[in-house]
Amino acid sequence: MPAKVYNDKDADLNVLKGKTLAVLGFGSQGHAHALNLKESGLKVIIGLYEGSKSIPVAKEKGFEVLPTGEAVKRADVIFVAIPDTKQPSAYEKDIAPNLTKGKTLLFSHGFSIHFKTIVPPKNVDVILVAPKGPGHIVRRQFTEGKGVPSLIAVYQNPSKQAKKVALAWAKGIGGTRAGVIETTFKEETETDLFGEQTVLCGGASALVQAGYEVLVEAGYQPEMAYFECLHELKLIVDLMNEAGISGMRFSISETAKWGDVSVGPKIIDASVKKRMQAALKDIQSGKFAKGWVAEYKGGYKKYNSLLKAGESHNIEKVGARLRGLMPWMQKRSIKGTQASY
Repeated sequence: MPAKVYNDKDADLNVLKGKTLAVLGFGSQGHAHALNLKESGLKVIIGLYEGSKSIPVAKEKGFEVLPTGEAVKRADVIFVAIPDTKQPSAYEKDIAPNLTKGKTLLFSHGFSIHFKTIVPPKNVDVILVAPKGPGHIVRRQFTEGKGVPSLIAVYQNPSKQAKKVALAWAKGIGGTRAGVIETTFKEETETDLFGEQTVLCGGASALVQAGYEVLVEAGYQPEMAYFECLHELKLIVDLMNEAGISGMRFSISETAKWGDVSVGPKIIDASVKKRMQAALKDIQSGKFAKGWVAEYKGGYKKYNSLLKAGESHNIEKVGARLRGLMPWMQKRSIKGTQASY
């Protein structure tokens, strides 16, 4: 049975009128939610740790900025827009001591609640509003009068109003303009991690690098390998995004189609699916979460080492040079772009 899709008519912004909404963090999702909610006529304050680089940025956008604990104390609904690994310490230090009965904790990803790195008291509502897009897209779509499809979930509901609050927040950020689907913290967390690891980020990156290496090792020019294995990927993904896999196939040549349906399944075969299933089991059992928390506590040594190795791959050097030949393309530097929460 298809999931019910909630739209503007199903959500009431009045549920949040008269309430104070605190956004803890002003990074990718934090800044987008805060600005969209403010422009939806709601009262928004920002909570940041002392010394955060985002303090002047949030003030410049017209927000009242408070220390995290003070923002929690003042607010009725608290959006924890802080990185997953940093949420537990922020919760213990600033959130928990100021969390009183009747308040609502809101997340845009279920990691901390589902894997119990945060265990909230039973007398607060705990909800999720997760736009299916990065913060800059959530913001841009809103300013254009549109929205990004979003998920909502309810984990705790002592007030019996949690779902209404989640829908109102989703409406405030523009989500109900596109459509909102109800899920659970468990489902959102596990499917999100699986998608990131095996398809969207990990799978796609590894596939691109492997294809590039095969062509270069076979004696082809690196520039040709870059164009065929990375640059043109966007064209195909855009077609899939707009019309599905069959729609993409409708738009490519017969030769490309035949290669797709006859060779693709030999590359991404049953053995790959088996390893995907193993990755899913690690997510479901909590093994991945425990390892990630341990990596953070250990100072990100392996994480930083793997990222550095990726940055030094030859495909990055070739790509930077070729992208310089494409004046129409928006250039992004990975240096110094980490959002400060």
